[in-house]
Amino acid sequence: MTVPLPRLRVLTEVLACSGIPTQLLLTGLLTLAGIRPLEADGTLSLRFLVLMTLIDTLLLVGLVQFFLHACGETVQETLLPPQQRRADLRLGLLLTPVLLVGVSLGIALLRWLWPALATVPTNPFEALANTPGRAVLLGVVAMVAGGLREEMQRGFLLHRFRNDLGGALPGLIITSAAFGLGHVMQGWDAAVVTAGLGAVWGAVFLTHGSIGACLFSHAATNGVQVLAAYLMHQSRLPS
Repeated sequence: MTVPLPRLRVLTEVLACSGIPTQLLLTGLLTLAGIRPLEADGTLSLRFLVLMTLIDTLLLVGLVQFFLHACGETVQETLLPPQQRRADLRLGLLLTPVLLVGVSLGIALLRWLWPALATVPTNPFEALANTPGRAVLLGVVAMVAGGLREEMQRGFLLHRFRNDLGGALPGLIITSAAFGLGHVMQGWDAAVVTAGLGAVWGAVFLTHGSIGACLFSHAATNGVQVLAAYLMHQSRLPS
């Protein structure tokens, strides 16, 4: 029988792994080092984004491992069971095209039903993929941040909610809503669709017992979207 963890301890772990403290800390440190989130023209800084994402991934993965180990748990036991690797890969391969189509249809439907949600004319992240080198760098960042950091984060938070903080369903609703709000910079339409993606990946973890399929499909989805952004940018260049 699993002994429930103290509520204050669980809340502390959830807050620490929410991404808010680590990203605020890193933003402050990078700014002090002269690396700012925005360029002089107001566009996103790819240098800042790369450093922030990769360092935050290391911090978050380290925190998840630390908190699990402190409770006598492991990443393999709770998030990535080795015996499910093949099933994870198969499910991830099936999910990826479904989610890519779902994202495209979801954005199109929202912009038709509720045009006011399209608050950003150009996705600021996609605008960074304007050269082959920058597109590759952005793709790596998107795949690492999505495939590893965000799915480790989601799996850990849902694990704690399911066992110690109100149950799986409230955890799924809260983490999915937070995931969507974290993408508001890309427009409210993107935020709503992203919240739906978070709900899908969260439900897959809760029912499948592994983040493997979510990790694979999330990374692949992000990679394809960056490639599409680059190709779209190239198609707009004068011939």
